[in-house]
Amino acid sequence: MISRIAGAIVRAAFVVLLIATPALLLPNTSTDTSQIVALIAMAAGGFALMEYSSACPSLIEFRDAPPYNRTRFLSLFIAVFLLSMIARGATESTTLSMFVTAMGYRLGALLDFPYSPVRLMVLMLPQDAPASLGTAVRTAAAVAYVTSILSLAYFVLCLRVHQWPGRNSSLNIWTNLPTFDPTTGEDIVGRLQRDSQINLIVGFLLPFLVPAIVKLGSSLINPASLSDPHTLIWMVSAWAFIPSSLLMRGIAMGRVAQMIEDKRKRASSADSLQPA
Repeated sequence: MISRIAGAIVRAAFVVLLIATPALLLPNTSTDTSQIVALIAMAAGGFALMEYSSACPSLIEFRDAPPYNRTRFLSLFIAVFLLSMIARGATESTTLSMFVTAMGYRLGALLDFPYSPVRLMVLMLPQDAPASLGTAVRTAAAVAYVTSILSLAYFVLCLRVHQWPGRNSSLNIWTNLPTFDPTTGEDIVGRLQRDSQINLIVGFLLPFLVPAIVKLGSSLINPASLSDPHTLIWMVSAWAFIPSSLLMRGIAMGRVAQMIEDKRKRASSADSLQPA
């Protein structure tokens, strides 16, 4: 119990650090913004503390199947940190901010081709948007998108190399999929496979659909608000993180379905080998 609570405290501290990173790194952050960030950080940290200190699951999936949540967290944290350094470099240049900005600019130029998600992010801006805003959005989108792709590739590598969630290990469905009820509806394998496919399709399409939706709903969501560095950091990070998170969830649920199906086949083979 003590180790579980200690781990929950550490996780809550990392969540608070993640949310506070832009406010800590960006100069000239207003007092109102700092207060809002502090409130959101404390709420998110409290939720993480309660979730991981409790023995009963609530909302967070795959709590006992690392590195699923660790990979997702690191992906978002790295994206937020890098975008914060790029935004910081616009007013206070450092060696690190200059390096990250140059890297992001090159990635943006490389990924800015027709129908790419990065190009669509730039095209969602108003036609009268300044060229500097277009460059900033392209750079941020490229950095966040590459970060999400690398995190997804790392998770797939763990899946293949380490046979995630682990060789010859069992997975508690109730603990790791608290919002999934295996006792209702059709066969659990079919439901898991269907949910896996839905997550994979939505995760693949979201980077392309979100810019179009923002463009169509520009009367409600003003793309020009991306000129604010805090808005740019969080909107672009969410645009890249949510699809990759859905893709990882789809892959993980597909893996769970495969584990259950393999276990059924082994049980069926063992029963067939027993003498009548």
